[in-house]
This record gives sequence, C-alpha cells and structure tokens, in this order.
Amino acid sequence: MKKRQMYFRMITASLVRRRSRMLVALLSIAIGATILSGLVTIYYDVPRQMGAQFRNYGANMIFTPAEGTFTAEDMEAGRSRIDSGNIVGVTPYRYESVRIHELPVMAAGTDMEQTKSTSPYWSVEGTYPASGGELLLGAGLSEQFRLRVGDEVTVSYTPEFDGRSGEETVLDNTKDFTVTGILETGGPEEDYAYMAMSDLEELTGISGVIDLAELSVSASSDELKAYTEKISAEVPKIGARLVKRVTESETTVLTKLQALVLLVTVIVLALTMICVATTMTAVVAERRKEIGLRKAIGASNGGIIKEFMGEGMLLGAAGGIIGSVLGYIFAQQVSINVFSSSISFMPLIVPVTILVSVAVTGISCLLPIRSATQVDPALVLKGE
Repeated sequence: MKKRQMYFRMITASLVRRRSRMLVALLSIAIGATILSGLVTIYYDVPRQMGAQFRNYGANMIFTPAEGTFTAEDMEAGRSRIDSGNIVGVTPYRYESVRIHELPVMAAGTDMEQTKSTSPYWSVEGTYPASGGELLLGAGLSEQFRLRVGDEVTVSYTPEFDGRSGEETVLDNTKDFTVTGILETGGPEEDYAYMAMSDLEELTGISGVIDLAELSVSASSDELKAYTEKISAEVPKIGARLVKRVTESETTVLTKLQALVLLVTVIVLALTMICVATTMTAVVAERRKEIGLRKAIGASNGGIIKEFMGEGMLLGAAGGIIGSVLGYIFAQQVSINVFSSSISFMPLIVPVTILVSVAVTGISCLLPIRSATQVDPALVLKGE
C-alpha cells in the first residue's frame, strides 16, 4: 500500500471511529459554508436586484436642454453614450399650455409605452393611451373638469402671437380626445394631461422639439456619474444630470446592506471556528493515551500534526462542498422571497467556499494540535 493511501485511510478511519463528534464539526462547517456561500452570492447579486427594485421609484437620470429645447436626434445621441444593456427606458417630454373648457391646462406630449418603464409607480385607472386621439388625465384635472374614463373632451391650443409682426391673431387649433385613463401618483403629475407626442405636435403644428427626457438606467452610482459627464461633454445641446433622490437613496441602502452581509458572514465564520476548535480539542483530549503511545514508539510531532491537520482539512472540504450546494439554495430562496426574482449562479463561489472552509478549519485546529504535540508520553503512560 502506498504511503499516501495509507495516510488517507488512517485519517478517514479516525473520523469514522469518532463520527458523533466529527458529525458535529462537519455540521458546523457546513452551516458556516452555507451562510458564506449564500451571503456572498447575495452580496454580489444585490446591486442588480436593488437596481431593479429602485427602478420602480422612477427615472434616475434626466436630459435637459443646454439652451431652450433639444431634438429627438439630440436625445438619441445622448442615449447612444450609454450601454444599451443598461437602459431600462427613455421617455421624452414636451410641455405646452393648452385649454380644456376654456381653462388653461399644462399638457405633456410623451411616449406612453416608455412611461411604463421610466415611471412604473404611476397608478392608472383605465388604460394608457394606445393610439392617437386618446388622453391620460391627471386625477387633479379629472376632478376639476368632472371627466371620467370614456368621456370625450376637446383640447384647444393658440399659438403665441407677436403683435409687432402685424399678423392677424391665429385661431385656436383644436383636437378631440377620449379620456382612456386617470393618473394617480400623489404628486404634481396629477395636474397634467398626457397625450402622445404626435397628438401634441399635430395640435401645435411644431414637431421634433423636446423639453425634457427621463431615463431609467441600471448601473452603479459611479457608472451613472461617468455617463452624465460623458454625455454633457460630447452632446453640446444636452445637459445630463442624475436624480439625486433616487441615486443617493440607492447608494445608501446598497452600502448598508452589503456591510450587513459582510458583518453577518464574519460572525458566522467566527462561530464556526469556535465550534470546530472545541470539537477538535475534545478529540485530542480523548486521544491523549493514543498520542502518548505513538510518541513513545517514535512518532514525531510532525506526523501527529499532519494527521490532525489532515482530518481537519478533510472535514473542511466536505463541509465546503455541502455548504456550496446549500448556500445557492439559501441565496435563491432569499432572492425570491425578498426581491421576487431568481438569482444567478456564480461557479467561482464553489471553489472559494471550499477554500475558505478548509482555511477556517485549519486555523481552528491550530490550538488543539498544539496541545496534542505537548502531550508527554511518560506522564500519559503512567496514567497521569
């Protein structure tokens, strides 16, 4: 039998003979590895999950004109500076003063489909406008004009008239709309009438003009800052800036959550070390006579250290493998229950978990092994 095979058989036989104690150590290592694997997986996936959750609170970047207004081409130029995979939605807005029942109202022309991505918090009674001639009315205006879903309303627009030109006053441009939805947000959006950009352009006779664009971008705060600086520098007609109430809140929550994950991981690993050290100390105490006898017949401290360390490493590797599997299941359940989405598997976590488990077990064995090497065979064989 080869020396390596003999060594492996010796440490496995030792573990089997003391299986009750070793099962306790293995269980503690597996639990520690499970928490380590699960929390590290969550730690690295949290930015994506948190980013997805914070996108429900609205846009985190806006485009404003450097001077006056900008065009759809300018908006696309700014959008092209952002990685397409990070863009959740881009919604243009154009604001004009119109009249409903001869009273001034602020109308917003936009892309209704994109608002669902950049403003998912909007609560709409009825449906979003899906075609021309349909209107999404803020709850404040709905109450003011006593308009409900399905009602017909005429919207009028009078272009600004410059008396110095000597031209005659232009008559109202009018367009009939059907109210398809009532918007409730609890904010200023309730005082606007939303329509398709094409309808507002038809009503005003001016096309291609944008006052503001809201963007929802899935990226870290540093990446977002880099994007805004790049866009502002390379697209002269656009000023890009972040919505701080969203980005700063996201950064704060993410930092605290990641710090909590790290703290819990460190505490669990420390408790695992204590449990393994206690178990191995008890094993050394049980084997004092065996250690003394082996020393008396010529066993070296190096051989004893190698045997106990081998037992610890084997337990650590086994616990790490078990913990890697259970850790992914744990992370998956946390992600589904907290974020309502599945988590991505990271293969690199498996070898890292095993290596950390082996390292933690090895460190835990240092003190018990030191006490084993200090066993005096003369005293032990005398029964003292």
